Amino acid sequence: MSTYARIKQTVTTRQAAERYGLSVNRSGMARCPFHADHNPSMKVDDRFYCFGCGVSGDVIDFTARLFGLSPYAAAKKLETDFGIGAEHEPLPFPNHAEPPRDRERLCICVLREYLRHLRIWQLRYRPEKPGDPIHPRFAEAMQAIPTVNHHLDCLLGNDRLLAKETTEVLCREGHLRRLSEYLGTLSEKERDCA
Repeated sequence: MSTYARIKQTVTTRQAAERYGLSVNRSGMARCPFHADHNPSMKVDDRFYCFGCGVSGDVIDFTARLFGLSPYAAAKKLETDFGIGAEHEPLPFPNHAEPPRDRERLCICVLREYLRHLRIWQLRYRPEKPGDPIHPRFAEAMQAIPTVNHHLDCLLGNDRLLAKETTEVLCREGHLRRLSEYLGTLSEKERDCA
């Protein structure tokens, strides 16, 4: 499978748009970064299309246009930012047949691992001075740390019912599965540095 095909199969344009700072609403619409857009006019899912300026394409086209890169350079950026191509085993995710306490422990392990990465990214990628560009890993850390801490507080607190409900929500809605797979996509180099 070619690099381009692997990227298109692994990363949606919506995932890239959100990683690179676009706010995408529930219906998949975002403000187009390619023209002076005052209302969301760009549809973002597997591909993107702006109803305002007419630009469209796949995840590689989006990244190339957003950062002013060639398609090859955009593909390399996506490979790096999403850890594509690294051989890895995803972290296991819970199965509803598992005992509830094991599922809680798995939630705690996955969330702690993610929090560890977030804290490292918060320090490693913070802007040096005001006006410096915001690295996507720093933005992710700043956005996700409060949520991850909240979930861990719910799981590790004295309220067993709250811990059980938090586990059910994380597992039932697929959050833990997606987070496990995401952690599995981190490149070996990034995992070693963390």
